[in-house]
Amino acid sequence: MNYIIFDLEATCWLGRPPHGINEVIEIGAVKVNMYGEVDSIFSKFVKPSVNPVLSDFCKKLTSISQADIDRSKTFPVICSEFMDWIDFNDEFCLVSWGKYDKEQLLLECKLHKMEFDWLDNHFNAKTAYKSIKREKEEQGLKKVIKNEGFIFTGVHHRAISDAENLAKVFIKYLESWQI
Repeated sequence: MNYIIFDLEATCWLGRPPHGINEVIEIGAVKVNMYGEVDSIFSKFVKPSVNPVLSDFCKKLTSISQADIDRSKTFPVICSEFMDWIDFNDEFCLVSWGKYDKEQLLLECKLHKMEFDWLDNHFNAKTAYKSIKREKEEQGLKKVIKNEGFIFTGVHHRAISDAENLAKVFIKYLESWQI
């Protein structure tokens, strides 16, 4: 079993998005094997097709530049590369901190008329962590990283950094998750 610990960044604005849609602009993922070892990393920017110009708010929040996006490929290309990297020949489980990332991938796959049944095997680590720790409320990843004694590395609100930090917590509790 491979655990695909992933995070997304998407277009964002203060207020409603133009054309009513947010689009993926970065996919970051860490592949962890059943022994809790990191096998590989996936990190790609995605060029949005509906709203290709990033808002100033989005650039500031994510530290992703317009040039990063302009040099990238569109969602169908990057998502296909992501799916190839996952390697559907091996058993896998997608893991994210909350349900947003899976839902955003699903919306984007539907927008681009791509297959999406591969998203069915998803594990919400945020909800599971709350249960393991017997907490009343779900916590943000950055707070959990600190509470677990880890140092948050990388840049907050960057998909690859958030995926790598989530991987630390996931590996620590590998034997405790009810997957």
